[in-house]
Amino acid sequence: MAERTRVRQPLLPLLVDHVTNRWMRLREILAAAQAVEPGERFTAAGAQWQRTASEYDLKRAKTEKSFPVRAVNRDTGELVAVTRDETAAFWDWAVVEVLRHAGLRIEELTELTHLSVRNYQRPNGEVVALLVVTPSKTDRERVIPMSAELFHVIAQVIRRHRATYGTVPIASRYDVHEKVWCPPLPYLFQTQTGLERQAMSTTTIWRRLRKCCTELAKTHPEFVGTTFSAHDFRRIFATDLVNSGLPIHIGAALLGHLNIQTTRGYVAVFDDDIVRHYQQFLDQRRQLRPEEEYRDPTSEEWSEFQEHFDKRKVELGSCGRPYGTPCAHEHACIRCPMLSVNPTMLPRLDELEDDLVTRRQHAIAQGWKGEVEGIELTLTFLRSKRAQVHRSQQLPPVNLGIPSFPHSRPTTE
Repeated sequence: MAERTRVRQPLLPLLVDHVTNRWMRLREILAAAQAVEPGERFTAAGAQWQRTASEYDLKRAKTEKSFPVRAVNRDTGELVAVTRDETAAFWDWAVVEVLRHAGLRIEELTELTHLSVRNYQRPNGEVVALLVVTPSKTDRERVIPMSAELFHVIAQVIRRHRATYGTVPIASRYDVHEKVWCPPLPYLFQTQTGLERQAMSTTTIWRRLRKCCTELAKTHPEFVGTTFSAHDFRRIFATDLVNSGLPIHIGAALLGHLNIQTTRGYVAVFDDDIVRHYQQFLDQRRQLRPEEEYRDPTSEEWSEFQEHFDKRKVELGSCGRPYGTPCAHEHACIRCPMLSVNPTMLPRLDELEDDLVTRRQHAIAQGWKGEVEGIELTLTFLRSKRAQVHRSQQLPPVNLGIPSFPHSRPTTE
């Protein structure tokens, strides 16, 4: 397994860039095509296109507000089913990003719902976004403080559902381990099968990952015969540590033992029976776990939890290291994958880049090859983080429609 991780670790950035760039490109083409009528030409993604439509599409246009967008690349003659391809590219991107930022098991990904996303407001007014991962027979419940990157992806998933349906639609899900159909819930990762909506299966997610790697193999030989599994994302960058979440007894107390029937925020979005089904689903899963996982936190533990978020604040933004752990990178924040850069600090990144470039020139002049190598590595990380911030700013903010929890210490009866 260690060898498998060593092989895939340097390939992960290529996979991330592939799914991100592909979605951004198709999103640009789709937006430009939707702005013109069938038969008209437009420019997008550095190419000339002509929107086209079949007779069936034109008939649908008379009775429906929208219909699938198709376009022909005028340079190559390629016919692209833009709506279909953009949808597939979005879900490829969302799957890869959530797996790498949350370190979820593939079953946990399929079980995420709109109700898994929570807000916690600290006494100082800071809002912490939380992701609730349901427990199972073999895995404990996890409450993960979401990084800015993970929150951005979850927000885009919810935004996509809301733009089409006004909310996250209810979908069915088949539990392959329990071999039962679960109550319909607003699953985040879902697909349309005919007239029925279903949560994505583990097989669907695995096929998406395999297809992405196959496409990359056409231009990157290192991907030939190489695929990523959901568990590969957990191993890379020590995800067993990074995504362990809060101590579960603190997380459960923080969420009021997840008794969302007393929280009216979701009832304004979903029917009472949907909220009740979700609570019953969690209660059944919790009965499979040891009782000591849900003990009440002590006053000292609660104070330590509150202080954790203050300790994560650094010059350039915030540190996403796991709860209760010190900095493992000697505060070398630029190189650290845990750093989430605050967009307001982009000018500071530019200053740091200028200083690094100057230092590199001096090191080259002095023949300090080791120093040059170290500076170039830091520059690579810096530019990657800046690009990440720019990507996150390209999309508008999203109203998630989720309730906030009061900042007082939760109590249990």
